[in-house]
Amino acid sequence: MPSLWARCPVCGLDPQSALSLLPRWYHGNLTRHAAEALLLSNGCDGSYLLRDSNERTGLYSLSVRAKDSVKHFHVEYTGFSFKFGFNEFSSLKDFVKHFANQPLIGSETGTLIVLKHPYPRKVEEPAIYESVRVHTAMQTGRTEDDLVPTAPSLGTKEGYLTKQGGLVKTWKTRWFTLHRNELKYFKDQMSPEPIRILDLTECSAVQFDYSQERVNCFCLVFPFRTFYLCAKTGVEADEWIKILRWKLSQIRKQLDQREGTIRSQSFIFK
Repeated sequence: MPSLWARCPVCGLDPQSALSLLPRWYHGNLTRHAAEALLLSNGCDGSYLLRDSNERTGLYSLSVRAKDSVKHFHVEYTGFSFKFGFNEFSSLKDFVKHFANQPLIGSETGTLIVLKHPYPRKVEEPAIYESVRVHTAMQTGRTEDDLVPTAPSLGTKEGYLTKQGGLVKTWKTRWFTLHRNELKYFKDQMSPEPIRILDLTECSAVQFDYSQERVNCFCLVFPFRTFYLCAKTGVEADEWIKILRWKLSQIRKQLDQREGTIRSQSFIFK
């Protein structure tokens, strides 16, 4: 993938000089998963970055955080301008200025997204990039044991979900956080103490649920109870299910490895 400014039609600079014109929020060949990791772990609503698209030359991806998810949009560089949908801009500066006041619209959910906070490719805190290794690790089979103790956990996620009560089957919105093997839910985002902590090592399954009268629901199956949760959109429900299932697969993999080690040791000492 060539550099975004390998040929600058405006200033006519050579590639080396044109590199200085790169916007500070252009992240080169940063992957989709790594972009989501950065924006979800360290960004806020409206944080955005630009990266290369792996689909074809001249195509780039604008990744924008929208509340508890990240949306991706194609931006095409024609050699003379930047095309976004039916709009065309002479520079990235004009592009951002235009959409800072006119929301982007996510085609999947209709969520309005405004470009507010550019996410820089260079940051002072070195630990901020641990999240990138974490989310790419999800694709390479690494586990939390491969990371240093101070590194962020694999596959962290947080957001509001609507939960069905245990005894009284009413639905209430709660703030959920996923950290390592614990799924916690709070009364709201500002509550300091969780209402309950669910140990995912005890969870046997995570799946979509169609038994409720609500949409975008899924359930977590525990020996003592099945928890029914609903997201605002099908996309968010799918994101929760995927990351929770990945967590369970990692837990099972670690248990299998430990059992294998125990069997090997018992064989040696027989």
